[in-house]
Amino acid sequence: MKKLHLALSTDKIAATVADYTARLGTAPYLFIPGEYALWRTSSLNLSVRQDFTCPPGSLRHLGWEDSTATEFTQEVDVNSIIWEGFNAQHQADEINKIWPAADYKLNHKTEEKR
Repeated sequence: MKKLHLALSTDKIAATVADYTARLGTAPYLFIPGEYALWRTSSLNLSVRQDFTCPPGSLRHLGWEDSTATEFTQEVDVNSIIWEGFNAQHQADEINKIWPAADYKLNHKTEEKR
């Protein structure tokens, strides 16, 4: 199964989490205060990150969370947009590399229900 991945930059992580939680009708699957939030719904993988290398509110990258992906991939489209391809474990590994204290683990029972 594929889910669209949308990664956005923010300079207001707490306000963004409150806003997007209301818009999506669910709390983030993972929240790292002051830095990062990840929502995983049945059709969308949305991350927001306090990223000072990108203007607030801008697109960081797009991609596909694909349960059949065997490796993390990245390519650039004709509009210079970065597209990533990954499975949920690849994303968890990346999160734990950037924020080891998060100790992010996939809950496979929850994954099956989302």
